[in-house]
Amino acid sequence: MAQALEKNSVVAVIGSGAMGSGIAQVAAVAGHTVRLFDTRPEAVERAIAGIVKALARLVEKGRMGAAEADLARERLHAMRTLDEAKDAALVVEAVVEDLDVKRALFADLEGVVGPDCILATNTSSISVTAIGATLKRPERLVGMHFFNPVPLMALVEVISGVATDKAVADTVHATASAWGKNPVHAKSTPGFIVNRVARPYYAEALRLLLEQAADPATIDAVMRDCGGFRMGPFELMDLIGHDVNYSVTQSVFNAYYGDPRFAPSVVQQELVNAGFLGRKTGRGFYRYGDDVAMPQAQAEPAQQGAAQATLGGADPVTHALNARLRAAEGAATIFLTDGRSATQRALDEARPDTILFDLLLDPAKATRIALARADQCSDAAWNAAVGLFQQAGFTVSRLDDVPGMAVMRTVAMLANEALDAVNQGVCSTAAVDIAMQKGVNYPRGPLAWADAVGLRHVFTVLANLGATYGEDRYRVSPLLRRKLAANPEGARIHA
Repeated sequence: MAQALEKNSVVAVIGSGAMGSGIAQVAAVAGHTVRLFDTRPEAVERAIAGIVKALARLVEKGRMGAAEADLARERLHAMRTLDEAKDAALVVEAVVEDLDVKRALFADLEGVVGPDCILATNTSSISVTAIGATLKRPERLVGMHFFNPVPLMALVEVISGVATDKAVADTVHATASAWGKNPVHAKSTPGFIVNRVARPYYAEALRLLLEQAADPATIDAVMRDCGGFRMGPFELMDLIGHDVNYSVTQSVFNAYYGDPRFAPSVVQQELVNAGFLGRKTGRGFYRYGDDVAMPQAQAEPAQQGAAQATLGGADPVTHALNARLRAAEGAATIFLTDGRSATQRALDEARPDTILFDLLLDPAKATRIALARADQCSDAAWNAAVGLFQQAGFTVSRLDDVPGMAVMRTVAMLANEALDAVNQGVCSTAAVDIAMQKGVNYPRGPLAWADAVGLRHVFTVLANLGATYGEDRYRVSPLLRRKLAANPEGARIHA
């Protein structure tokens, strides 16, 4: 088992922006002497001052002792030249995302550091293999991708390029763990784990908006209140910035040679073209300002009288929901979405009063539910179904009848992309779930979620989406097919 770097070893951090200063803080708190460098000496001084303030806030909140904060501060040192990194055991680069800049920096560092020094890049999007290609010893270069804000976010993606020595990656993994992080190994491929697997969270929401399933506020509320996500996709894209989010999507799309799974959205392109980049410009999907009220999610009006409907299906989600509803037989038949529209299912099964509900993270605790009605469904059946859920304490939001609804199609696509990442050797099943929970705060790892929903149901959702749209975007991962072929009834990803 690989050992972490000794605490008395020196860590050098190149670049004193938000990421570099965050990495420096974490390393210093972990016990290392840290040397921080930037081409602008005043930027280093500002960064160290910012770290000192951050440590003081931790002391004030009781999360760190005063003595521990003082020791961490004493371990922080400004470097005036790269030569001062000569005794470093680890150098972490956190400079601008530019391949030529990074290559030039590491070439300079190779002439400074000792033969056993590990070189790490904090790149979020550039191939580690490409960065190391011009080095004399590319085997000692590894990706060490932290997430912002570094002191708070637990994930570190440890990225191995084609030439990276396994022992180097294992040492960095152990070191990140010793620093209190949750590291995961990944292969250097476009997007690594998080920026690849997360694409459907944005892409499916943008597709839903394009197809007028609901307005952004309603879709965001459904993803939060039904799916348990900390932020809805539209408010999250506004926070990230549409220029940044759109650029990452384009980068991954191009890197995978136009794979339709990663296709950018014309909806987001138009926001970028208009300069509506989100919070930083005061307008994105939402408007921002002191006197601007955020729009409210759609909610069905309260229904009075008998609320009878039949809850169909034998899946785990329906079973859990049925315990809360105690539904009585009625004209409407309500099913968990299987990737077909309600209208198509009503036709296929000769049930005109068909209503679908979206996936719930926790049916017992959810405060909102999303429903969609078949075009054939009567108003009486719809009102009875709405009343049934309202009596059980749900706010009911209506989505237009789009295949797969919101949470289900998103979770199915997240799980499908995660399975492809595992199938292609990018990471392990455990790593992808850790990465998505610790890197982007998903309420459940996508593969654990697929297990909870049932792999057969996830397969059915994807197959029905593919049949409806006729797009390769919804192709089923070979690994999912393999799991189901090996165990048609009881297939699971995690044992």
